Amino acid sequence: MEIKDARFLVSSAKFSQLPPPNLPEYAFVGRSNVGKSSWINALCQRRDLAKTSSTPGKTQLINHFIIDEAWYLVDLPGYGYARTSKKKRATFATMITDYVTRRESLMNLYVLLDGSIPPQAIDLEFMEFLGVEGVPFTILLTKTDKANQKEANSFRRALETEMHKVWEELPPIIATSATKGRGRDKVLNQIAAINADWTPDGVI
Repeated sequence: MEIKDARFLVSSAKFSQLPPPNLPEYAFVGRSNVGKSSWINALCQRRDLAKTSSTPGKTQLINHFIIDEAWYLVDLPGYGYARTSKKKRATFATMITDYVTRRESLMNLYVLLDGSIPPQAIDLEFMEFLGVEGVPFTILLTKTDKANQKEANSFRRALETEMHKVWEELPPIIATSATKGRGRDKVLNQIAAINADWTPDGVI
């Protein structure tokens, strides 16, 4: 699958403001500064579709983008940014929780983890929460070009080891790089396969 058209649709500050769940949607979430916006731009091959910033915590709303008039790409706020106020972190937590547990048109959640560093406790906890809630998700390891192959393999094995302490079967894991386009085809093929089973009433 290739993306021909991608455009921003709407930003929402709370669940009740989301657009109607009339198309399949795929959301992207991760710790602040994990490279989420850069990856979304690389996926859509658009330089400025999602706003990037060197300052963590830039995304503070749920941003919907419509892709080829057929499905939604959703940019969720980052979690776990310590410099954000406790009140703002709580708002982000509520926003993300409401979305991932209640959004009926969410077909798959993409959890972005920094593949150039060892696994982080906050990521493991978040994914365990998704498992408990039964939210389907795929792990995207970002910034894999910033570590050499030996380090990248070591960090991935460490992640799998930690997850196997809780998970019998691991979710899909895809190594990515926004700068090199690594993993793009795998993600788009996965989305295309899920979209093929979408029906107008959202039932698969």
